[in-house]
Amino acid sequence: MAKRGQLTDAIRHKMETFLGRPTSLGELHFIPYLQYVMVNDQVIDPKKINREERDILSLLRKAGHIEGGASGLAVTREYFAFMCDVLFDAYVAFEEADATAAGGTDG
Repeated sequence: MAKRGQLTDAIRHKMETFLGRPTSLGELHFIPYLQYVMVNDQVIDPKKINREERDILSLLRKAGHIEGGASGLAVTREYFAFMCDVLFDAYVAFEEADATAAGGTDG
């Protein structure tokens, strides 16, 4: 049974398919902060991110998913939709997503 915020095989597959590269639990856990930033002031607080998260931002920037950073962040519509989809599966409907990936249903 999946737990909230767990990098299951289904979540990893979804993320790696969209990103076109390997991902990590750290990246999954960084997505809620990125979404929060985008729906609020659109400015990353450098004191609130670590080296791994800076590296993730660099990868996202190189891939064209984001622009900017501490002075103002912009994301593509596709990346924002991806974040919402991953957040739903990993944090909202995590038990349902895990059951679907395993081939089971609840009813």
